[in-house]
Amino acid sequence: MKMGHDIHDCTLLVVDDQEANVRLVQRLLERDGFRSVHTTQDPREVRDLFRSVKPDLLILDLKMPHLDGFAVMEQLREELGEASPFYPVLIMTADITSETRLRALAVKSADFVTKPFDAQEFLLRVRKLLEARLLHEDLRSQQEELAAVQLEMLRRMATTAEYHMADAGRHVQAVGIVAGLVARRLGVPHAQCDVMRMAAQLHDVGKMVIPERILFKPGPLTPEEYSLVKTHTLHGANILGGSSLPLLRLAEEIALTHHEHYDGKGYPRGLAGEDIPLFGRIVAVADVFDALRRDRVYKKAWDARSARAAIAESSGSHFDPQVVEAFMGAGTEIMEALSAAPEP
Repeated sequence: MKMGHDIHDCTLLVVDDQEANVRLVQRLLERDGFRSVHTTQDPREVRDLFRSVKPDLLILDLKMPHLDGFAVMEQLREELGEASPFYPVLIMTADITSETRLRALAVKSADFVTKPFDAQEFLLRVRKLLEARLLHEDLRSQQEELAAVQLEMLRRMATTAEYHMADAGRHVQAVGIVAGLVARRLGVPHAQCDVMRMAAQLHDVGKMVIPERILFKPGPLTPEEYSLVKTHTLHGANILGGSSLPLLRLAEEIALTHHEHYDGKGYPRGLAGEDIPLFGRIVAVADVFDALRRDRVYKKAWDARSARAAIAESSGSHFDPQVVEAFMGAGTEIMEALSAAPEP
């Protein structure tokens, strides 16, 4: 929900083991105009309720059987992940000891009222927490929209770097798909795999700086020309560098390291083994696999079986053996995903 919306449209979840307290709070909220108030007297139900009703504010008692309020907040911290510090909680407690007050106030985006509480004070605190919630959601939405625009601009830049190739857009898309699936096979959390899939599409953005006469030369490159091509990793990192966005920081790392070799014979820094960041090792496999499957001015496309065999043959030298194993294990899933991918 964004700024400008009525806070009374927000969803609230009230948790208190005492029925009288639940009824009192619910009545106050509904009389004030809140239209979506959910309640429970069992703190063990909170996680499932949180997932189903997606409340904008949690109103929480501290002293409860089975799970106290702090245990409930810990559960929700795990549920919310990075968004946890910004999620509002209004704590209700009859325990006014200094220790409890300090512990409650240590929870970011939390406020508390002392039982028995004044109705007007209670409602004022609810409104202030919800207004802060809506402001944060609005700012986050704007940041996400900006990040999406930046990503699309950079993705187009990455495609433009190879615009003479009819399938340039398909290549950067395919590298992202393969990299994301391999990362998931390696146990990378799903959210990170999604970021990885997008960041990997920017791996060759530095090629924009390399002269076309070299990038699309049909014959072998001279040593001087090859040295110039290798600088695209540094140019890519420079283009993507300096951002505060996690996606672009990851893209910078990938652009810089996706041509490093597991045996230390790659470029630009000659890193070896696990000194190469994991996502750089993953994109190295994804990039070579898809490049082998496409026509280029200097070669004809390979079939998928031959491309996979080449990847397997270079395990331990060019590629990380664990990444190769994950890639080979995800072979069917990769081919299905590439076939189903929409036109970029």
